[in-house]
Amino acid sequence: MNIKILGMGCAKCKALEENTKAALKELGIEAEVEKVQDLNKITEYVMITPALVINEEVKVAGKVATPEEIKKYLQEYIK
Repeated sequence: MNIKILGMGCAKCKALEENTKAALKELGIEAEVEKVQDLNKITEYVMITPALVINEEVKVAGKVATPEEIKKYLQEYIK
């Protein structure tokens, strides 16, 4: 599973990263969470941050998803 957090390092981006790691831990999934801070790479996916990308699909953009929301997205890929 490929997981990316898109953002320039703001507080919301950090919160999304922490919530993603918490969701992974709660589900018992081991995955590398890649932080993408390069603006050119970010704009390949979205125009607003923070954003969560799972397996090259944008799942969240412009808000901090809760661990519960993120778990729902992750479970789509572990069925």
